[in-house]
Amino acid sequence: MSSLGENLVHARKKAGLTQEAVGEKLGVSRQTISKWELDETLPDIRQARHLAQLYHTTLDDLMDYDAQVVIQHTSQETQEKIDWTQLWGQMYPVLTTYQQQVDVSRYTGPLGDLLQDLETTYHYQPLDAFLVLKDILGKMWTEQGPTGA
Repeated sequence: MSSLGENLVHARKKAGLTQEAVGEKLGVSRQTISKWELDETLPDIRQARHLAQLYHTTLDDLMDYDAQVVIQHTSQETQEKIDWTQLWGQMYPVLTTYQQQVDVSRYTGPLGDLLQDLETTYHYQPLDAFLVLKDILGKMWTEQGPTGA
C-alpha cells in the first residue's frame, strides 16, 4: 500500500504538472506541495478534493492508503464535524439505509448489556468497551467470512 505522498507525486507527474504549478492553482506554496508529497503534512479535505480534480482522478483513488493516517492527522474538532456514517455510507450504502429497515431498539439492549459487562468485568471506560466490542465483531466477521459459515 502506498502512502498519500507517493500517490500525490505519481498523480502530479501523470498530470504533467510541477509542484510550483500545483501550488499556484491551489493558492499554496511549492513547499506545501512538497510537504504533502513527503508525507510530512496532509492537505485538508477541500485541498485534497481540488488535487483530485486537478489530477483528473477520484479522491478515493488519490487517498487510497491507510485511513488511520488520515484520522491521526485530523484534528478532534474536524473529526467531530464529519458525518462518518455518510462518509462510510459512500462505500457501504447499507450504513445510510438500515435505520429505515432495522428495528435498532431490538439490538441496543443486548449490545448495551455486553458493553456494561466489558466495563464491569474488565474495568474499561465506555469508549474502550465500545472499541473492544467493535473489534470482537470484526474478528467474528474475519473468522466466519462473508457467508457466515
